[in-house]
Amino acid sequence: MRAGHRLVLLQGGRDFFPALATAMDAARQVIHLETYIFEFAGSALMVAEALERAAQRGVRVRLVIDGVGSPHMPAEWQQRFARAGVSWRIYAPLGQFGLLIPSRWRRLHRKLCVVDGTIGFCGGINIIDDQDDVSLGRLTAPRLDFSLQVSGPIVADMVETMEQLWWRLQAVRKARQREFKAAWDALKVALPVGDFSRLVAWSVDRPEQAAHDTAGPAVAVDDAQASLLLRDNVSHRGDIERAYLKAIGEARHEIVIANAYFIPGRRLRRALVLAAQRGVRVRLLLQGKYEHFLQYHAARPVYHRLLQAGVEIHEYAPSALHAKVAVVDQRWATVGSTNLDPLSLLLAREANVMTSDRRFARRLHACLDQILTSAGQRLDADQLARRPLRQRALDRVAFGIMRAVLFLTGHRY
Repeated sequence: MRAGHRLVLLQGGRDFFPALATAMDAARQVIHLETYIFEFAGSALMVAEALERAAQRGVRVRLVIDGVGSPHMPAEWQQRFARAGVSWRIYAPLGQFGLLIPSRWRRLHRKLCVVDGTIGFCGGINIIDDQDDVSLGRLTAPRLDFSLQVSGPIVADMVETMEQLWWRLQAVRKARQREFKAAWDALKVALPVGDFSRLVAWSVDRPEQAAHDTAGPAVAVDDAQASLLLRDNVSHRGDIERAYLKAIGEARHEIVIANAYFIPGRRLRRALVLAAQRGVRVRLLLQGKYEHFLQYHAARPVYHRLLQAGVEIHEYAPSALHAKVAVVDQRWATVGSTNLDPLSLLLAREANVMTSDRRFARRLHACLDQILTSAGQRLDADQLARRPLRQRALDRVAFGIMRAVLFLTGHRY
């Protein structure tokens, strides 16, 4: 953890999109944006339009979208971005055989943005209208999700990881075009280096930093300690999971986790069970909507064991839940893109900001507590066990399929 950060909690696109657009409209040099889904419709259009405006006035704009989350960009926006000068790439396009190739399950799932190296955003919110859902269609109420606006030392860490990914994508593109010297030059830039200044041609400590700060909701703190944790398939395979395990293992009073896709592996399940057994109140706010067969049914055997151990499970009722946040003992908190499921913890590129600032943790806890009380439907272990035999059989089938798929990728979970 490093000190000197300003943290602003943003809830849903209603907070996130205006904050993002305001920061982009103040940009002078460069904008990096990475997202899993970018839908060019509804309230998300304000972000696309802000990128376009920035590029038109000479700001370098680099956009990376995942090849599963948004495999195609609309022709209209391809043309608009081309005219404005927005540079964009699709991360790991699926190609002819799609997800039949296990290596293509490694997706870009993190949602990061940095403007001029001074203000960053990290969280779970995709660039999609709060009431549009890829799986569920038009929602009757906005989905529940969070992002974090941050300024301070970890913004440089965000820039570094985004620059490295950008130049790796450039190297791959040049190699496919048989421009091997250009590919090697791009790859050299992407290699991790000790001197951060070699990665970027602009300073992250310029005096105009304050010009990019945007007004946020009440959940905002200054001079907070924070760190950026990444998950990738090279040097950061288990960093985020280990941070969760450490925080849960040290919990003495209460753990509150809001997570959209919750199928934790053995170590996380055991940590939550042990916490409950030593008297820690463990409350989980999870997805209440049926989206996918595996996501829904494979989670039920895990739910049953946790409920038997005394863990409270609440399903979010008003709309879809897409949050990935947690608070432990109102002294540790995290906001990010990481689901506690095998795709996030074993395969995807993820990013979470973690903080030990008690002020921020207390405020996030108060927000989650209110949602749990007013909008959560509590599950009962006996009720779960009394479901029809067919439903319980589907649970076991889904759990078995998940384990088999992970075996194909060489992972144990």
